[in-house]
Amino acid sequence: MDTPMKFVQIVDFETDRIDEMRNLSEEMDEKFAGRSGGPTHRLVLRDRNTPGRYLVVVEFDSYEEAMRNSNDPETTKMAERMAALCTRPPSFTDCDALDVTEFK
Repeated sequence: MDTPMKFVQIVDFETDRIDEMRNLSEEMDEKFAGRSGGPTHRLVLRDRNTPGRYLVVVEFDSYEEAMRNSNDPETTKMAERMAALCTRPPSFTDCDALDVTEFK
């Protein structure tokens, strides 16, 4: 049996309300803690060359897990609240993780 391929979604957004975005993210973390099928890792990046632009890299165990999470009504509500804090609509890039290397 094949092991499911890790799935990563990259969310690209701009906001001038990053503190509110962080608070919402923390609220989401608490609400979804321990829920199966949710994200396994998240990396938040700030674009050094474009003020107010951020990228969030979210990892899931599989594409199927990500889609179940995406279709959850609570996820939809949180995404709408996050979009309301953005200065432009967020864009999403869906990726299969072909290789992961940890450097120590």
